[in-house]
Amino acid sequence: MDNQLLTINSWPRAILHVDADAFFASCEQAVHPELRGKPVIAGKERGIVAAASYEAKARGVKTGMSLMDVKKVCPHAIFVPSDYETYSLYSLRMFDILRRFSPDVEEYSIDEAFVDLTGLRRSFHGPYGMIAKKMQETIWTELGITVSVGVSISKVLAKIASRHNKPCGLTIIPGRDIHIYLQRLPIEKIWGIGPNTAAFLRKFGITTALEFAKKDERFVQKHLSKPYKEIWHELNGRSVYPVVNESKSSYQSISKTKTFTPASNDETFVFAQLSKNLENSCIKARRYKLAATRLILCLRKQDYTGTGVEIKLSRPTAYPADLFGPLREGFNNIYQRNSFYRQTGIVLAGLVSEKEIQYTLFDDPARIEKMTRVYNAVDQLSEKFGKHTILHAASLPTKLQAQHEGERGDVPKRKIDMFKGENKRQRLGLPMLNLKI
Repeated sequence: MDNQLLTINSWPRAILHVDADAFFASCEQAVHPELRGKPVIAGKERGIVAAASYEAKARGVKTGMSLMDVKKVCPHAIFVPSDYETYSLYSLRMFDILRRFSPDVEEYSIDEAFVDLTGLRRSFHGPYGMIAKKMQETIWTELGITVSVGVSISKVLAKIASRHNKPCGLTIIPGRDIHIYLQRLPIEKIWGIGPNTAAFLRKFGITTALEFAKKDERFVQKHLSKPYKEIWHELNGRSVYPVVNESKSSYQSISKTKTFTPASNDETFVFAQLSKNLENSCIKARRYKLAATRLILCLRKQDYTGTGVEIKLSRPTAYPADLFGPLREGFNNIYQRNSFYRQTGIVLAGLVSEKEIQYTLFDDPARIEKMTRVYNAVDQLSEKFGKHTILHAASLPTKLQAQHEGERGDVPKRKIDMFKGENKRQRLGLPMLNLKI
């Protein structure tokens, strides 16, 4: 096995992984240059750290910390409300830059991507490392944010490489050097291996990525399921996971949550937030022509404790009108009067294609057909005039109170300062730069 790791062809494939550094905070610093070099925290509206700049991380700030705890370790932290519109725009532009270099780009998350560079050395007249460096420099020049980049012969190895030297790192792992980067990497740091699997592997004396990669195939076949066999192959330089450049078109579940400030003990208001979660999740399900077979609802209290319930549906659906009955029943089972709630959440689970739905003897086909026409009209109006142009009466109380009030009620600058001709629903795909003339 040692020989296999040492003598593998250096570049049978070339896969690049891009990981933006402290993405949300970096976007804030790019749009507001006066924040560069300062400890910036995004997530003011939620009361917890959604993202922290590296200046804040150096002082001990971590994602998920409460803002009160942040002030203890980093008194000079600058808190800003999350500006997801700007973050999405920066994400799209970053992916567009990557596609200038290769048509094979997989948008893995809002701030991560895989790029297949195989065979492009001739086009760019240089090695893969040079191509990766050009990508990195172009993103910095055009967007003002830094990214860490890793290049190797499989996706798992490329992700290990991008994490090796953050922030703004560039790490190349050719086939002949795999063992160097795996020998000190803890098993739990491998992409796709969670704490339970890591604990299981430790029982066999496997503590590093290299020890796992060096295990023979009989051990892997006997003790591990398919996903971990695939990771084992990828660690050994055998590319199993392709770079998928199609947009995501299907889901196993769809979830929507909403946090609001201050916490509320108003039953009507809390149920309204849950209803709006339901409408949002159903809108997405209908967009992908999916229907749910299970409904999960969750409530989180002011003290961050939560409770939830799962309901099996009598027939697959993505129409809120079908789901308000089960939603109210589940809500009544878990809602506690006089308790203060800060977050609601909905999950549409067990999603199936609309084409797979079959009527039963207990269904009313005429009613279902009418409902289909109604929601088709709702979706068309929403597409033309904006989401929630039409909404159910149960969700109306959400309109009577801002999502966040008081100190957390600050909104991103992009939502206040608009370009000429813009309105709340019709916006240009541009971040609002803090330009000084």
